[in-house]
This record gives sequence, structure tokens and C-alpha cells, in this order.
Amino acid sequence: MKNGFLGAGRVAALAGAASFLAATPVLAELGQPRPWQLGFQEAVTPIMHQITTFHDFLLILITVITLFVLALLVYVALKFNSRANPKPSRTTHNTTLEVLWTVVPIVILLVIAVPSFRLLFAQYDFPKADLTLKAIGNQWYWTYEYPDQDNLTFDAVLVEEADLKPGQPRLLTTDNEVVVPVNKNVHVLVTATDVLHNWTVPAFGVKVDAVPGRILRTWFRAEKTGTFYGQCSELCGTRHAFMPIKVRVVSDEEFASWLDEAKKKFASAPAPVKRAELQKGNVPARLAVLDR
Repeated sequence: MKNGFLGAGRVAALAGAASFLAATPVLAELGQPRPWQLGFQEAVTPIMHQITTFHDFLLILITVITLFVLALLVYVALKFNSRANPKPSRTTHNTTLEVLWTVVPIVILLVIAVPSFRLLFAQYDFPKADLTLKAIGNQWYWTYEYPDQDNLTFDAVLVEEADLKPGQPRLLTTDNEVVVPVNKNVHVLVTATDVLHNWTVPAFGVKVDAVPGRILRTWFRAEKTGTFYGQCSELCGTRHAFMPIKVRVVSDEEFASWLDEAKKKFASAPAPVKRAELQKGNVPARLAVLDR
């Protein structure tokens, strides 16, 4: 009876886990965080691949160092306590030991520095741009411009939870999305109109401040199609947590088709909302949520 009960319990647990995974396909989707996730989101750019490799290397290195130091502490506590070693040694210098504990940390720092500098160089070694995107932070939404595509401009505002469609993640979905072609070098110019913001897409390995009056830049080359999400990562006000980023990576043909439609769609749309208009409450209906 007992064995039968345990067997039934295992079956129920496995069935529950299977139903949970089957009921939450969106959570496993590329380009967004998942409950109980460990580590980074899956890398889809060359820079993020390097970041992940460097991170994993450092994790192994610091684990080895921590275990080594712990072993030394345990050894010293057991070997040189007053009970095990009632007559302590009067030795004050050990040339070999002093050389080792000076040289070994230097070697470790050099081992860390080489891949670190290589990654830093790759992040700021901008390849020739296939597409330029400008991201402008506002309280609390993003304005996007495509300078080399007839200055195509649109706003991207959070979709409220009540308006979400099936499959759209909460607090990450925007009404309009950034669309870029796959396997193309995209230069991103980042600035802000009011306070500090930060344009961050974890799967791209991109995180850059949006500073009023300045233009900072970064780049990425997405190697997979799909939808990727990020958020403003700089505390920018009361609705800081409601300023998501949504980027859809598509084929060249899909991008050309989207571009034609977007130029028609946003050509008739009102100009991007200015900060003064938001403060006065003079905002379009779709942006009214920002003035709560």
C-alpha cells in the first residue's frame, strides 16, 4: 500500500510538472526571462556570446579560488590550534611563500585581464553599419527613429496587462516594436529628452545609458530571428518599471515589407509627444497611461 502511494505521488508530480511546462510555452521563448532561471538569457549576438563565455570562465575561476582559500582556512584551524600545536613556531619569514602569494595573484589578474580587454575592445570596435537606429528615452516610454530610412519615427509604449493578447509577456510588451533584419550590423544611437534612462536588451549584450544632451552608441548583430525584450535599467522616475523594450528580428524580406508598412502607418500618426505636453496632460489617448 505504501509503495503504491509513493508511486502514485511520483506520477502525480511528473504529470504536474509536464502540465506546467505545457501550459507555459511563452516562458521558454527566446529573448525574455523565465521563472527560476539561472544564468543569462540565451545569447544571440557575438558580443553576448563573449560575455557569456567570460562570465562562465570567471565563475569557474572564483569557485576554485574560494575552495582553495577555504581549504587553507580549515587546514590552519586544524593544524595550528593551541591543542594540536601547543608550541608555536617562531618562524617569521618564508621567502618562497612570500614570492608565491605575490606572483600568483598577479598571474590571476593577468589571466582575467586578457579576455576582459578583448571583450571591451569588441564592444567598442564598431563594424560598418547596415542599419542605424536611434533610441530616445522619455518619461516613461521610448521614441525610435530610423535616420537612414526617411527618418521613420514612432513611440513604443507599454501595453497594460488588461490589454495583453495571448502569448504577450506582462510588463515587457509594447504597442509598437523595433524591427531589425537578422545578421546585420545595427548601430544604436541612444539619448534622452528629460532624465537618465538606459537602453538594455540582455540577449544582445547591450546596455547603454540614455543621457539628455548627449548621444551614446552601441551595436549588435542578431544571429537568430525572434522577439527579444529588455527594460530601462536606470532609475528614471515613478514609472521606471513600466518602460520596456521590444525588438523583433526578422529576415531581410520581412524587414523590407515591415518598412513599407511602417512608413505608411507612422506617416499619418501624430508627432512624438513632448515632455511639456505630458506634464500638461495634453497627450494622445494611447499615451494617457503615462500621465497617471
